[in-house]
Amino acid sequence: MAKKNGNDKNIEETLWDSANKLRGSVEPAEYKHVVLGLIFLKFASDKFEEHRKKLITEGKEKYIEMPDFYGMANVFYLDEFSRWSYIIKNSKQNDIALKIDTALHNIEKANKALKGALPDNYFSRLGLDITKLSSLLDTINDIDTLKDKAQDIVGRVYEYFLSKFALAEGKGKGEFYTPKSIVNLIAEMIEPYKGIIYDPACGSGGMFVQSIKFIENHHGNKKEISIYGQEYTNTTYKLAKMNLAIRGISGNLGEKAADTFGDDQHKDLKADYIMANPPFNQKDWRAENELKNDPRWRGYEVPPKSNANYAWILNMVSKLSENGVAGFILANGALSGGGEEYKIRRKLVENNLVEAILVLPQDMFYTTNISVTIWILNKNKKEHSLSIGDEQRHYRNREKEILFMDLRQIGEPFEKKFIQFGEQQIKSIGKTYHTWQQEKNNYKDIPEYCYSASFDEVAKKDFSLVPSKYIEFVNRDENVDFDERMQNLQSEFSDLLKAETASRNDLLTVFKELGYEIKL
Repeated sequence: MAKKNGNDKNIEETLWDSANKLRGSVEPAEYKHVVLGLIFLKFASDKFEEHRKKLITEGKEKYIEMPDFYGMANVFYLDEFSRWSYIIKNSKQNDIALKIDTALHNIEKANKALKGALPDNYFSRLGLDITKLSSLLDTINDIDTLKDKAQDIVGRVYEYFLSKFALAEGKGKGEFYTPKSIVNLIAEMIEPYKGIIYDPACGSGGMFVQSIKFIENHHGNKKEISIYGQEYTNTTYKLAKMNLAIRGISGNLGEKAADTFGDDQHKDLKADYIMANPPFNQKDWRAENELKNDPRWRGYEVPPKSNANYAWILNMVSKLSENGVAGFILANGALSGGGEEYKIRRKLVENNLVEAILVLPQDMFYTTNISVTIWILNKNKKEHSLSIGDEQRHYRNREKEILFMDLRQIGEPFEKKFIQFGEQQIKSIGKTYHTWQQEKNNYKDIPEYCYSASFDEVAKKDFSLVPSKYIEFVNRDENVDFDERMQNLQSEFSDLLKAETASRNDLLTVFKELGYEIKL
C-alpha cells in the first residue's frame, strides 16, 4: 500500500478523487490514460530537472540544453515548453490541453526510446473541462515522484486505476493486470537472471518491471536481460512503452500493437524466460479455417477456436529456447477437459515439459474471483540426486515428475476484500519448488499443500493436471473432487440468482400493471 499524504489518503486515492471530477467530460475508460500521461510528464520532468541541477553543480552548465548529456544518464531531454514547470505556469490557460499535447509530442520526438509511446493529440481530442483539468494538474503537482525511488509510482497508479475502471466497465476474466505478488512469485520460481524475457500479452509491462526488480533485489545486472513483448490494445501498448522507458528499461514490443496470433511480432524469437498472464478463456480467437497450419502448433493438435488457452500455451512453447522456462497464469479450466485440449495437454506431459502446477487462492485479482493456476513449463528439467551416506544415487525418472501445489489456504488480506502473497510466503513457496527441483532428499510431500506426481500417476488419471487429484487432503472425502464440486455449486448458485431476479421482475411488472409502483 502506498504511503498516505497529509489528508490520510494515498497517492492512488488522491488521484482517483481528482480524476473522478472529470466525470461527464471524459468516458470512464479514458481517465486512467489522462492521469498516466500527466504522471509520466511530471516524472520525466522531475528527472530532467534533477539531472540538470547535477550538470550545473559539476560545472557543465554549457551542456544543460544538449539532449545527449541526458540520454547517457537514461534521462529524457525536455525542451523549455515540455517541462512540468511550464505546464503548471499555464495550467489555467484555455489552451492548456494543446500545450500538454505539444509537450508530449516534443518529448517523444526528442527521445528515440519513446517512439510510439506517448498519446498523440490525446488531451485536445478529449475536450477536457479546463477547470477540472487544472485541478488534476494541481493534484499531480503535489506528488514528489523522486522522493522514494523504490516506489513504482506509474505501475502502482496504473494497477489501481485499472482495477477501478475495469470494475466500473464490467470487465473481467483476464482483462486486467496481474497483481504484483503473483508476478513476484513467478519470478521467484523461474529466476529470470540472465537472457531473453518474453511476454506474449504484456499489457502495460508489469511482468518486465517486476522481473527487473527481481534481478536488482538479487544483485544481478539488468543489462544482461533483453526484453521482448507484444500487446494487442494500442493504448495499452503505448503505456507499456512508457512504463519501460521511464525506468530506463530497453524493450522490443514490436513495431505496433498487434494480435499475437494473427500478427506475431517476434516470429523467430527464442526466449530463456517467458512470463505471462494472457486473457482467460478467450473465445473466437481465430476464424474457422485460419492458422490451422501455423508452425507454432507443430507436433500438436490445432488449438480449438472456442478457447485460446492452449493456443497461448503452444505459442509460448514454440518461443522457448533449448533450456527455456515459462511461468504463466491460466484459468483452472485448462487443467482438465477433453477434445483437442486433452490431446495437447497429454503431449505436453509426454514431452516432459510440465514441471509444476500451482492453484492460487480466489480474490487475488481485482476484477474477477475466477480460480486461476500458475503453470511452470521447463524444457530442461534437471536430473536430481539423493544422498545416502557416501553413496550418490541418481533418479533419472525424477525428470518425469510434476510438482502440484495448492496455495488456496495461503495469503494475507489486501485492500479489505482481496488476497495477496506476503514476501515471506513467496520465499517459502519458492523454496518448496526449488527444494523439489534440486534436492530430492530434502523434499517431502505435505498434505493439503504439495505433492510430486510421477508420470505413471498422471497417466493413470488420464493426464488431468488438477492438483486436488494428487495432493492428499486429510480432512476431505478423497472421492470428492473439491474443485469440480465448487464449480458446480458456483454454477447452481448463479442459476438461482438469475431465477430470483426474473421472479422479482415479474412481480414488479404485475404490481405496475395494477397501477401500483414499488420502489426498491
